[in-house]
Amino acid sequence: MRTRLGIAARTCLIAPLTAVALWLAACGNGGSMATPGGARVPSSRPAGVVTPSPAGAAQRSQESSAAAGAAAPTRSSGLLPVWPFTSAAQVRRWQGAYRSGGHQPWHLDAGQTALAFTRGHLGYVEVDRITTRSIKNGDAHIGVGWRVSGSRDATVAVLHLIRFGAGAGAPWVVVGSDDTQLTLDTPRYGSAVTSPLRVGGRITGVDESPRVLVVGSASSTPLFASDGLPAGGTRTPWSTTVRFSAPHGTVLAIAVSTGGHLKAVEEFAITAIRVA
Repeated sequence: MRTRLGIAARTCLIAPLTAVALWLAACGNGGSMATPGGARVPSSRPAGVVTPSPAGAAQRSQESSAAAGAAAPTRSSGLLPVWPFTSAAQVRRWQGAYRSGGHQPWHLDAGQTALAFTRGHLGYVEVDRITTRSIKNGDAHIGVGWRVSGSRDATVAVLHLIRFGAGAGAPWVVVGSDDTQLTLDTPRYGSAVTSPLRVGGRITGVDESPRVLVVGSASSTPLFASDGLPAGGTRTPWSTTVRFSAPHGTVLAIAVSTGGHLKAVEEFAITAIRVA
C-alpha cells in the first residue's frame, strides 16, 4: 500500500520512538546518484527542510503565459520549467545529443526525472522511490518518498512535471509541486522577484523545523540555504527572508522541507520564480 505520509500522521506514527532523528551521512557534499541513463547527478548538500507553493497546481495553472517569457513550455501555458531544462535551446541541445548517441534517456521518463530532481538537485537522498504516478498526455504528477520500516511506501511530495517541447522526443521538466500540510504561499508562483525576498506559507505538525533552499537549474549548489525555523501547530504561518544573486530572467526554484522525526525530509514542496 502506498500512502501520503502527512506531518500529523507521522507524528502519531513516531510517538513510540521518542523523537528519533535520522540524518544520513551520505547526504553530505560530494556525493552523487546514478540516473537511469548512467549520468551522475551531484548530491551537494545534507538533506534539509524545504517548502513548496501552497497554491500548487491550481495556482500554477492560473498564471499567465507572459510570466514564463522565453522559457514558456509549448504546453500548459504559464508554467515555468524549473529543472533540468529552462529554455527551448537547452532542450534542442539535449535532443541532438540523444538522437546521435542516446545521451541521458532518463529525460524521457517522468518518474526518473522527478527522482533525479529530488535526490540529485535538491539533495534529499533519503527520498529514493516513486510512490505514485498520474500521467495524462504531457502532464504528470509523480509522488516520491521512502519506505516506512517494515510496512509501506510513504509519499513525501507530489511533483508536477510537463513535457517541454513537441513530439514524442520532448523531455519532462519539473514545474512545481502539489502541496497539502506544508505550503509555500509567498512569493506567488511565477512571480518576478528581487533579493532580499520574503518567503512563507503554512505548516501543520509538532516540533517542525522548516528549511528553505533557493536553487537554480545549472547547479545543485544552493544560492541560499536557511537554518531550521521553529514551527508547529495546525496550518500555522511560517516565514523567513532569503537572499540570492542570479542574472536577470533566471528561473529559480524555492524549496521548503521539514523532517527529523523518522527521516531528514518527511514533507517538502517547491515553487518557481523568475529574477526581475
